[in-house]
Amino acid sequence: MKVLFCASEALPFSATGGLADVAGSLPQALRSRLVGCRVVVPLYDGIPQELRDQMRFVTSISVPVAWRRQYCGIFEAKVNNVVYYLIDNQYYFKRNGLYGHFDDAERFAFFSRAILEMLPYIDYKPDILHANDWETALVPVYYRLFYANNEWYTGIKTLFTIHNIQYQGQYGKEILEDVFGIPNYESQLLEYDGCVNLMKGAIECANWVSTVSPTYAQEILDPWFAHKLDPILRERSWKLSGILNGIDTVNYDPEKDPSLYANYTKENKKNKAVNKEKLQERLCIEVNPDLPLIGMVTRLVSHKGLDLVKEAVDDVMQNTNAQFVILGSGDLEYENYFKWMQEKYPGRFVLCLGFVPELSRKIYAGADIFLMPSKSEPCGLSQMIALRYGTIPVIRETGGLRDSITDSGDGQGNGFTFKTYNAGDMLHSLHRAISAYNDSKEGWAVLVDRAMGCDNSWGKSANEYIRLYKQILKS
Repeated sequence: MKVLFCASEALPFSATGGLADVAGSLPQALRSRLVGCRVVVPLYDGIPQELRDQMRFVTSISVPVAWRRQYCGIFEAKVNNVVYYLIDNQYYFKRNGLYGHFDDAERFAFFSRAILEMLPYIDYKPDILHANDWETALVPVYYRLFYANNEWYTGIKTLFTIHNIQYQGQYGKEILEDVFGIPNYESQLLEYDGCVNLMKGAIECANWVSTVSPTYAQEILDPWFAHKLDPILRERSWKLSGILNGIDTVNYDPEKDPSLYANYTKENKKNKAVNKEKLQERLCIEVNPDLPLIGMVTRLVSHKGLDLVKEAVDDVMQNTNAQFVILGSGDLEYENYFKWMQEKYPGRFVLCLGFVPELSRKIYAGADIFLMPSKSEPCGLSQMIALRYGTIPVIRETGGLRDSITDSGDGQGNGFTFKTYNAGDMLHSLHRAISAYNDSKEGWAVLVDRAMGCDNSWGKSANEYIRLYKQILKS
């Protein structure tokens, strides 16, 4: 089985979010299971020189972009036994940042078309083209319109994965022909709600559609979560499924993580206490193993549940003995509020503005409780990383949070959960977690042991993708 994984970002070359983690880890897990998975990404200007030095120039071709043609250089690199193709065009990709440019529609139309155009030149005909998010949503659309009846391309199937339905690639209808090169008589494939919607086009044209967790696959059939795409998804629900993402368990490994103050394992957790002590010292809060330390590593935006935290954190600080640390940045409203909390509760509440990768690892390892009360969360990685480091998640049951964390109230779960998006319910779960920590160190140790025993590796997810690929090929 041959799969070409099409993504706008992939570690180690480029990253802004979870898609890069998936594109950097899933193909590797598939390769180890004898699936011929390769990856294609843009050759962005920000890719470090040491990675460029590992690239080999394959060839250059001319790619149609509506009425014009553009140069396309094809480079190849091998990382962790996975072949990556990097699409070069300096006009489109020699810029600061990956996204947010005035011509993103044209940039990723070029990229999507280049993916299909390059296949005969790299002598690699995939069984499945696996496109991801709106930036490569045109891959299944272009395949159906321009390539499916070409003899060399016949028989290729397409899978489109939605990582976050909020970002759909919506543009004015006037660019359909001029930028995307799609004739107006095919406009019904992409037109939706008064504009061109690339994600809608991919949902229409792909052989199958997946999301990054089973619960999210159900949630996006609901208007609350779907950002207006629910009618289309309900019509196509017969070809919709969800597979929970994994995490890179080599990268996130408390036994070997160089960012930690001291390494530890599930079998010997003694040094987890050292990480807590050193983290307390660094944050200038009371160094005391008996005080539960709550951690958050998050963007400070409303859909991450920050309005619930804002409503409830005062109660936590007044009515419990907990310490609290937040690492992240985002909306000024939250930044200012948590700065005020830090002034109000010196020595107990700490806001660390920005994103500091090594500090995030120290929080995952040094905290006792990890709070993640998201309004929506397609998959979420932080709760899985927290489990890996033996820090107990308190989550709202949504998307991948619901699929990876179960409440420990029954003596079997690996965290504390709440259902409704309500500050009172979140507070209740947080109080339960704090009480559990305070009431029984032996009971808490059992919970930590259970958390660290959870398997959130990519291997599990890769096996599910292989089953899905086989199902698509049979359809």
